[in-house]
Amino acid sequence: MAPPLLEVSDLDVHYGAIHALRGISLSVGAGQIVTLIGANGAGKSTTLRAISGLVRPTRGKIVFDGRPIAGRAAHLIVRGGLAHVPEGRGIFPNLTVEENLEMGSFCRKDHAAVRQDRDAAFALFPRMKERLRQSAGTLSGGEQQMLAIARALLGRPRLLLLDEPSLGLAPQLVQTIFRIIREINERGTTIFLVEQNAHMAPQVAHHAYVLEVGRVVMSDTAARLAASDEVRKAYLGHG
Repeated sequence: MAPPLLEVSDLDVHYGAIHALRGISLSVGAGQIVTLIGANGAGKSTTLRAISGLVRPTRGKIVFDGRPIAGRAAHLIVRGGLAHVPEGRGIFPNLTVEENLEMGSFCRKDHAAVRQDRDAAFALFPRMKERLRQSAGTLSGGEQQMLAIARALLGRPRLLLLDEPSLGLAPQLVQTIFRIIREINERGTTIFLVEQNAHMAPQVAHHAYVLEVGRVVMSDTAARLAASDEVRKAYLGHG
């Protein structure tokens, strides 16, 4: 068995006196989509922020692609092949769509490959090509989410962290975003997906974890968790 691309072990995170994550352990295999579901305030976003270096853990290990990264600077983690699309998208509203996309590839010197990746992103997100000169802040919520994902892909990450990509989107757009997530994975990018939408997320994921008040309380194949009465009662209707 190959080691996981991402392995989190006994991770604790504090915000001052608040104990946000309490010894969580999880793993993401290369080529998988793994989802982390849970109610608001469970610690889902904090988990992603700890992995990508935006929050410093107080205890535990994070190993990405065989290298320990807990506590490393976020920009070094990005250079190592990990991209994070935060909740709220995190685009630069005063820059154009094209300038936002350029920010995604700023670490790269392989200009011909960047152009290929831009073309691949436009195939996934045709609207981005139509709106290259438009200020990102004038895009709809769904378009901003597409831009945030496209920008992350231009870093050519081995692992893509997605935080609540369906949040605030119309149902039809939610379907589109999840179809694109599946397609990105089929093209070879491993995805760790945080979602409140416990109905949609297991449909695209291979494995799922359930987080409650900073602790992993369930872990199983996504299909089995989706079929669990306990999970359905607790989370369906929260998406």
